[in-house]
Order: sequence, then structure tokens, then C-alpha cells
Amino acid sequence: MKVSELLTSGRPTLSFEFFPPRTAEQETQLYAALDGLKIFRPDFVSVTYGAMGTSRQKSFFWAKEIKQKYQLEPVGHLTCIAATRSDIASQLEELSSFGVANILALRGDPPAADTAFVSPANGFRYAKDLISFIKKTTPALCVGCAGFPEGHPKAGSLAQDTDYLKQKIDAGAEYVMTQLFFDNSFYFAFLERCRQAGIKAPIIPGLMPITSYNQITKLTAVCGATLPTPLLAQLEKHQADPKSIMEIGEEQAVRQCQELTANKVPGLHFFVMNRAAPITDILTALK
Repeated sequence: MKVSELLTSGRPTLSFEFFPPRTAEQETQLYAALDGLKIFRPDFVSVTYGAMGTSRQKSFFWAKEIKQKYQLEPVGHLTCIAATRSDIASQLEELSSFGVANILALRGDPPAADTAFVSPANGFRYAKDLISFIKKTTPALCVGCAGFPEGHPKAGSLAQDTDYLKQKIDAGAEYVMTQLFFDNSFYFAFLERCRQAGIKAPIIPGLMPITSYNQITKLTAVCGATLPTPLLAQLEKHQADPKSIMEIGEEQAVRQCQELTANKVPGLHFFVMNRAAPITDILTALK
């Protein structure tokens, strides 16, 4: 079923995001996470795709596995920064052959160390171009796009960032999946900016439970997400105690989810990091 259809059910959707494993140990961990979380009957499950397409085969394998073995609705990620139009057409055909009906269309990031990198001339410069191509060539697919509650790190301003999101919606994106955030006020302000700009598409908040002090401080530095001062102080105080960090992270996520659902968000999307336990604890607490 298409995500756009699921979002009209009258209840908030529940979705999980996994990344393709690189080792046999990680593969075992992902199977365990899928086995552990399928009991929550997620409406859809997304599988990430390396920015330069480096994990494409693994991403597609797991999209197929999720669809056929677990009978869950997969959302395939596609990035376009290093792809030609022919590449994308072939990838869309392959995903469709697996029964994938949903795509999250992303630009992707060029290699950080390669300052001379140039996208293929017959490719796509921006996500909006990829979205337009998908909707013109495979209109039956449901296409989502990314949104940034605190603004994209490379955007000149929040207004500029909102304007670009509007262009992605106008190109055919049917819903927005946000980057992670830890202060709901950023999401609500983002939602208000979008509505004022005429963006009517559902905007699903993306949530990442904190499970590691080092991991979350590095990640937020890269993506530009803000850790609220009281939360950061708690994390710093207990950074040497993994169990306390997990508890702090789960409590933070539960509070966020309670406020978001009370404000009638269209769904909750969890960046699982291929670990079932934190998500299980959070969803059990939320009942």
C-alpha cells in the first residue's frame, strides 16, 4: 500500500527506518530487530541507501526481504547525486519488480573529501529533479521527500529551506519525512512555516532514541540537530554509564512522542539503528 494512502487512515502511522548491514554480525542484528519489532505492526519500513549509491544492492535486497519475508510495506530510499537518468530508471524498475510501491527521494551528499566532485551531466542536480523524473516515468509510485525542522545545514536561511521544500512538493512529493530533532518546538515551528508557504502535504516527524553519548554528539554535529541544554547536561553527566544513557534517551523519546501525538501528528517515524530494544521499550511505555 502507498504511504500516501496509509496517511489517510485517520490514525497516526508507525514506521521504522533501518540501514543495510555491512557484516554478518550486523545482518544477524537486523534480522533480530525485524523479528522483534514486527509485533508492533508498522505501517511501513524504510531502508536507507548510501549517499553515493554504495549500498544500493544491499538496500534493494533488504527492501525485497522486508516485502516478501516479513510482509511489511517497504519504502526504498533513492539518492541521485552520482546517478544518471538511466541508472535511476533501472533502479526504479528493479524496485517495482519486488513490489515496492514507495520511494523516499533524496539528493544525497557528495564525498566529503572530494571537493572536485561533479554530478553526471545526464543525471540530477537536486532532489526535486529526481522527484519530477520519478513521477513522470513511474507515476504509480508514491514519492516522499526529506524535510529539516531546524533547516538544512547548507541552506542560506529557514525561508530559503522552506521554499526549496515547496519545490519538491510541487515536483510531486506526496509527504515529508523529517530529519531527527530533540526539541518538538522545532517541529511545530517548521510545520507552521510549511503551512504558511502553502505546503499541505503530511509532515511525519522523524525520531531517534539516544543510545550512545558519543554517537549522538557526533551525529548532531553533522546533521545540525540541537540537543536541548537540559538534555545535553544529563547526557554529559552520565556519558560513562551506557545504561543511564539508554534510560535518558528512552525517557526523552517517550516525552517527545506523547506531545507529538497529542498534537495530532500524521505519524511517528523511528530511526531504529537496527536495534529493537530501545524502540520496544518506548512503544511499550506509550502503549
